[in-house]
Amino acid sequence: MSASFNMTATVRSDHGKADVRRLRSTGQVPGVVYGDDKEPASIKMVHDDLMHNLEQEAFYSHILSIDIDGKKEDVVLKDLQRHPARAIILHVDFQRVSTTKEMKMHVPLHFINEEESVGIKEGGALNRLMAEIEVSCLASVLPENIEVDISALNVGDSIRLSELTMPEGVTITALNRGEEYDQSVVAVHKTRVETEDDEATAASDDAEGGDASEESSED
Repeated sequence: MSASFNMTATVRSDHGKADVRRLRSTGQVPGVVYGDDKEPASIKMVHDDLMHNLEQEAFYSHILSIDIDGKKEDVVLKDLQRHPARAIILHVDFQRVSTTKEMKMHVPLHFINEEESVGIKEGGALNRLMAEIEVSCLASVLPENIEVDISALNVGDSIRLSELTMPEGVTITALNRGEEYDQSVVAVHKTRVETEDDEATAASDDAEGGDASEESSED
């Protein structure tokens, strides 16, 4: 996958708390770039530019290009520290991309063909059990998302991790830990429909409750 996001950053030399507060007050966010057997680099970047990129889902699972004082590096987003009450990024971590070592990334799941699902047509309800999965692969084959086709699901059916169709060279890290980690990612459940018997039972319960109330009143 080629980089489709381009960012600009500057090397940051001041690391004190006062320096960080001053940096944030000028509309910038501190960060770090690390990995690929190189020294970590402390950086600063324009906060609003970063926030704009974060609005796009692909930013979280894409290879990103970052220009640090004129030197470009391919990275992936690894961590964000957000303000607990305000829409502010406090710190950002990027990991350098290696061309020879596999990386682990969380990739979103995209559920497709919901309107064609047999179970949903029969009145079932779709239950998305996972929104993303962790995969391991080389940066060159990192997928933007994993599609989950639910068109063949009947009521009571589910799709497990091991049943997902993965691109060549991409593996699901959870499956390397054993069969007990082969969890369901989506299922179609039967929805409860109130029947005439249910209504009759409810009416009977209400009547018995009313009789008991009257008896208690008479006592």
